[in-house]
Formats: sequence, C-alpha cells, structure tokens
Amino acid sequence: MRQFYIFFIGIFFSTQAFSQNNNETEAVNHFLDQWHKDVATYDYDAYFDKMTAESIFIGTDATEVWTKDAFQTFAKPFFDKKETWNFTPLDRNIYFSENQKFAWFDELLDTWMGLCRGSGVLTKEGENWRISHYVLSVTIPNDDMNEVIQVKKQKNAIQLNDVRNK
Repeated sequence: MRQFYIFFIGIFFSTQAFSQNNNETEAVNHFLDQWHKDVATYDYDAYFDKMTAESIFIGTDATEVWTKDAFQTFAKPFFDKKETWNFTPLDRNIYFSENQKFAWFDELLDTWMGLCRGSGVLTKEGENWRISHYVLSVTIPNDDMNEVIQVKKQKNAIQLNDVRNK
C-alpha cells in the first residue's frame, strides 16, 4: 500500500510539473506571437515594452548589435511610416531553466527575406516574460553556401578589417 501512495504522489507531482511547464510554454508562445504581431501592426510601445531595459537585438547584418535604446532609435522611423516588418512563425522550440525564470527558444520564420531563424532568451519579470536577447539570422540552404560566400566576400573583407582594427 505504501508503494501505491509513493507512486501516486510521484505521478501527481510530475503531472503538476508538466502542467505548469505546458502553461508556461503556451504563455511564451502567445508572448512571442504577440511581439511579432506588434511590429507588424506598427505598435511601437507594445513591441518595445516586451523587451527588458538591457535587451540586445542582433540583426542579420554583422554590424547590427543593438541595445534596446539604439534599436528603438533605429526602428522609430519605420514604425512612424508604417513600414515595419512582418515575421510569421512557422515552427518554434522553447526551453526553460529549472527555476522557470528564464526561457530560451529558436523559431523558423517566414519573412520578406525568405526563411529566417530567430533565437533568443526571455526573462520572467514578476508574472510577465520579457525579451533579453534576440538574434535574427537568414537561413542559407547548404547547397547554396558557396554561391552566398562569393556574393558576400568583398563586403565581409571590409567588415573583417574593421573588426580586427578596433
């Protein structure tokens, strides 16, 4: 009988943990979907309110490593002219720290650039998730890599020189 109770208690707590993690996964999915919707609908305040004060946004260009303030300054004219971007998530993986205070994710996105990959880190502030770090990458099919390397070779040489001479 004692083994039955231990088994039952184990099932109960693992079900609770699964349920809590499942709820957090849904919350993160909703949060990220809304973040993408905010930019697509030109909602500047809602978009940037979802980022921590010290967040970093890394764009597809090697020079794009934006603090939140710098990214806001860069993006404001696009929001004002209603010429922002629209990224549609196609697939997403979400992972959580043991204490459920941090989540990290990767997502495949349909964008004006074709398929892209977004990845990032979220921090839980009170009951709300916030983006701490986001990286946007253009995906390149392996069969096309040599052609892409040739296209970007000249500009990469300039950027490499700039980085090395800092």
